[in-house]
Amino acid sequence: MARPLLALSTMVAAGVITAGAMTAPAYSQPLETQQATSARSARDTAISRAEANVARHADTFGFGAGQALHVKDVIIDADGTQHVRFERTYRGLPVVGGDFVVHQKADGSLKGSSNAKAHKVALTSVTPSADAKGTAAGAMKRAQGVVSNAKSTPELIVWAADGTPRLAWRTTVQGLGDKGQPHGEVFVTDATTGAAIENYDVEHEATGTGHSEYTGDIGIDTTLQANGAFALIDPVRGHITKDAHNVSASSLNASSGTLFTDADNIWGDGKKFSTDRATAAVDAHANTAMTYDYYKATFGRNGIKNDGRGATVFVHVGTNWDNAQWSDSCFCMMTGDGDGTTDPEQVDLDTMGHEMTHGVTSATANLRYSGESGGLNEATSDILGTMVEWYANNPIDTPDYLFSDQSTPPWLRRFDKPSLDGRSADYWSKTVGRLDVHNSSGVGNHWFYLASEGSGAKTINGVSYNSPTYNGSTVTGIGNKKASAIWYRALTVYMTSTTDYKGARTATLNAAKDLYGATSPEYATVAAAWTAVNVL
Repeated sequence: MARPLLALSTMVAAGVITAGAMTAPAYSQPLETQQATSARSARDTAISRAEANVARHADTFGFGAGQALHVKDVIIDADGTQHVRFERTYRGLPVVGGDFVVHQKADGSLKGSSNAKAHKVALTSVTPSADAKGTAAGAMKRAQGVVSNAKSTPELIVWAADGTPRLAWRTTVQGLGDKGQPHGEVFVTDATTGAAIENYDVEHEATGTGHSEYTGDIGIDTTLQANGAFALIDPVRGHITKDAHNVSASSLNASSGTLFTDADNIWGDGKKFSTDRATAAVDAHANTAMTYDYYKATFGRNGIKNDGRGATVFVHVGTNWDNAQWSDSCFCMMTGDGDGTTDPEQVDLDTMGHEMTHGVTSATANLRYSGESGGLNEATSDILGTMVEWYANNPIDTPDYLFSDQSTPPWLRRFDKPSLDGRSADYWSKTVGRLDVHNSSGVGNHWFYLASEGSGAKTINGVSYNSPTYNGSTVTGIGNKKASAIWYRALTVYMTSTTDYKGARTATLNAAKDLYGATSPEYATVAAAWTAVNVL
């Protein structure tokens, strides 16, 4: 009988403990090392006893010639009862459906067993009649329309999930799913006749628990992989979340970084400036999903490019990089760790919504990132990114008209009077186009606030606002849902790459006419709000 094949991490840990015992006297070992050594000893003893029980009761377990056992798991109860789980191979081939659990008392005597359907495993031959190349080609053909950019990997196995062992090919077709997410299909075919036996997904949908920085404990959509680990792959929306390992944004591409995985599907510690690298990933993963959902539920938009494709999301980009950005060429969202003192990780909801909206703009009007069109580009991300926050309506991160107030406290930009940041423009002038695009965006942001909430002083969700007008007029708002619907239609239907503020007035009036009519209060408010920021 073959010696159980322990996991590599187990063997390494045991080796480290053994080496430590050889170089240091026992009394100097830390308590946790002694406990680990004791647990390892108990595990090894349980495995040895289970091996002996299988050999002693071979008929019970169907164990015979050509087979080898491989330990998968060991559980020892408080009363000393042991449960040793084995998988087995036959003549070196994995046996699907041949696993069993040995239950034994504290003294090692056999207490019982739990067996999969296969009992005795024996074949007349392990030489396939159907070759690997033809099987792989057949699997690729069956996967068409389900997996794209695929690669096919066949593996010879003994398939006994129905209790009758037979030689089979297990072919994994790995590539991209319908939303651009990593996806795989497994096809099992009889290696003698070539007949299909079964097929199934490599990954499984799961819901994890995330301890987030900005919105408390939340559910996040994850994927259970074939190796038993959960991954930050959203099976619904297709995005994946990776650790950039503090590589600069300019050095990243979609294949960079490391996918976040976890054993128990519980992620992060809920702290800002966290040493748990998964904490920022929780917010990034969840807020990417929320942005996707906002566009889908509000505008029927299926992803950033309206093609269902999910993005690659990176956290921990750069060193003390107090920023976030969208990369069209990479189709990636990149977030930094903040400045390390005042500003925490740049993964709060309106920041994530802002950056991904740059992707929406690129896929639609593609507003040039300079001059007044650049200001409109930034205003679009501020407006619709903020609307993601209003859509989420999270009680911890209360919706407001303060952009990036969570990750850049007290706020990076505000809508009611943009000039309060000391840089942004409240109103249009001939020199607005010379400003940095983040500051010329103030005109568009101010229009949006006036169109949504109107002018003057008011308190909304506990925040005080006081919005002036260029001409001293009074503007009555129509609500941010209508104002943002008008902006989105203007962006996707009427704006072009060189639209300026005067062109934005025309585009939004056309959009308001389409949605509400040329004689509607909504149309009149759009016009009044533009006049109030001196765009005539």
